[in-house]
Amino acid sequence: RRLYFDTHALVCLLETNGFTTQQSEVIVSALVKIMNTNLDMIYKDMVTKVQQEIALQQVMSHIGGVKKDMIILEKSEFSALRSENEKIKLELQQIKKQVMDEITKVRADNKLNLNLEKSRVKELHAQQDRALTQTDRKIDTEVADLKTMLESHKLDNIKYLAGSVFTCLTVALGFYRLWI
Repeated sequence: RRLYFDTHALVCLLETNGFTTQQSEVIVSALVKIMNTNLDMIYKDMVTKVQQEIALQQVMSHIGGVKKDMIILEKSEFSALRSENEKIKLELQQIKKQVMDEITKVRADNKLNLNLEKSRVKELHAQQDRALTQTDRKIDTEVADLKTMLESHKLDNIKYLAGSVFTCLTVALGFYRLWI
């Protein structure tokens, strides 16, 4: 193992600061042991480059497998969504056709009802016009009959008046003759 500091320089430094050579070497030896133990602990948790590459290859192959699975799943989900979308489109088209058929039926029924109502109204107007015409004729006939009757009564009244006047004249002349 490599040490990343100069052990001899550390021993000299300790000696210049009042430690003996033996004390300085013991301290440096203890530091080297501590460092080696720490490095062993660190190396135990660490992986080698080869192990890291193997692990990386395993992870990459696992990721590739997951990608394939995701693509297959995505395609199957997409296919399922597409087929469901097609089903919904077909259902919508059927419903749209049914609605259009119902609208056509309702329109036809409304037109038929409207035409029936129009013909009923026309028939009613025709009946009213006929009744009005008949009433007008009756009124005209009654007026003509009344005029005829009035003329006939006028003539009768004139006859009776003339007869009454002539009768009065005759009676008056008769009295006049009797008195004269």
